[in-house]
Amino acid sequence: MDQESSCMKMSRHFPLNAMRVFEAAARHMSFTRAGAELGLTQTAVSYQIKLLEDTLGEQLFLRQPRQVSLTDAGLRLAPKVTEAFAILQDAVTGLKDTSEGTLTIHSTATFASRWLARHLGTFQLENPGIAVRLETSQEVIDFSKTEADLAIRSGKGVWPGLKAHLLMRSHFTPMLSPQLAETIGGIETPADLLKLRIIDPNDPWWRMWFEAAGLPDADLAGRPASRFGVQAFEAAAAIAGNGVAILMPEFYADDVALGRLVQPFDLTANDGTDYYLVYPEARRNSRKIRVFRDFMHKMLPPIPE
Repeated sequence: MDQESSCMKMSRHFPLNAMRVFEAAARHMSFTRAGAELGLTQTAVSYQIKLLEDTLGEQLFLRQPRQVSLTDAGLRLAPKVTEAFAILQDAVTGLKDTSEGTLTIHSTATFASRWLARHLGTFQLENPGIAVRLETSQEVIDFSKTEADLAIRSGKGVWPGLKAHLLMRSHFTPMLSPQLAETIGGIETPADLLKLRIIDPNDPWWRMWFEAAGLPDADLAGRPASRFGVQAFEAAAAIAGNGVAILMPEFYADDVALGRLVQPFDLTANDGTDYYLVYPEARRNSRKIRVFRDFMHKMLPPIPE
């Protein structure tokens, strides 16, 4: 039998629980105190020690009335077992420290670029012990298959097995560059938007907004069906004067202030989906997740019912 096969066989059959009991009993020199530490009865401790002795073919303890003592074999084994469990403890502690020291966030590209990225610096200043790794994706990740602590996703807030916290309402409205608006003498009514190129006319948000604006029959057919897939890219095209985009104005307040975009109407619409912070229910007590959740609630304005 080669060494690897021998190790695999030992890992399957070696009584590690009994070894833990032996380590505690050797340290306390008492089956009773070892049992109290491990939550076992004295009988269970005796059983585990006997199991280990049978496996090794060596007697490890001398049983005497009201006390036990280590045999020569036990004396040789005890310090090595204590060292081995210390190494295991260090490995687990190191893994936990590394895990708790890095927060991996998955987010939609738009939320990451238009809101999250500008606030992560503040989060890290307030929490210097937590490093942040930000991943962006339009796909809804599976936490069981993707390395992530939490995600920011758009939806209705109901995902089985996940805890969801509402972050931001997804209100949307048309936005365009002021220069493009000037090409038709300004935007006075919602119908004026139809005189210009619409970025992604197949986006269902357009139909919803025009219906809310009193134009349920707005003609969007026959227009170039450009599709950027990411709201941030559509905003970039609108800033460049390439058409009218339908956007979440909360993300583009800076562009409005700088004169790169205008929001011609106060009217916004909502399709029932909003932005949520989500993470597995089983990880709700993770300190780094709790700290980031509290930070997000602090930075975002309260959401009215």
